Parts: sequence; structure tokens; C-alpha cells
Amino acid sequence: MYEFHGWFGLAESTYEGDDNRLEQIVGEIQTILAGLPPWSTATFHLANLNGEYFLTMTGLPNRRRDEAAQVDSLLAMIAEKLPGSYGLLYERDDEMPVPPGPNAFRVRVLARGRIELRLDPFLSPNIPTIED
Repeated sequence: MYEFHGWFGLAESTYEGDDNRLEQIVGEIQTILAGLPPWSTATFHLANLNGEYFLTMTGLPNRRRDEAAQVDSLLAMIAEKLPGSYGLLYERDDEMPVPPGPNAFRVRVLARGRIELRLDPFLSPNIPTIED
């Protein structure tokens, strides 16, 4: 089983003054999201909250497949085109190699145009932290 939960604030740069391409890139993301199949195992949502854009995603497919590939693609696009974006993606996969292995979450941290992998200190190890 592959489980993921993420949230991302979308921004062109880390400065207040942007090049005014945010709306265009957000439009590209909306087009990608509109073209996704109606999965019963994953959701992706883009919202404008108080003038700021946020992308949330969550899913629980039986294994890494199309949903995971879409997550990877979206994160790579955001990191490249919107380097002021930030956020976290928590992932758990019973086929994940060590570390963290099948009994833990890993976290992808997006900041300043880079995606870094980190080990989760809060919900891992899954047994006994959140499961018996």
C-alpha cells in the first residue's frame, strides 16, 4: 500500500515582488489537475486562499502507480517553475526500501526550488506509534 498526504504553498519567488508569472503557472497546474482521471484512491486540490495559492493532495492506492507518478511530476514542476514554493509530502509505502523502510513515513520537503528527503520523527515507526 502507498499512502501520501501533502500541502504546498505556491509562490514564484521567496520575495514579495514576483515576475507576475504565478497566474500562468497556476493555470498550467489547473490544466494538469483537470486532465487527471477520476481516481477513487487520490485527490488533488488547488485553492486560492486570501490571495495565495495552495495545492493539497492525498491518496491511498494499493501500490505506487499512476497517482505516485503524478505526485512526482507535479512536485518536480513546482520546484522548477515556482522556486518560492514550500511544503511537505508525507509518504508511507510497504515496499519502501530502508531507510525508512515499510514501517515508517518519509517526508519530501519542498523549499527554495529543491526537494529533499527526510525521515519522519512524528509518526514513525508506525508500529507502535500509530498502529498495533
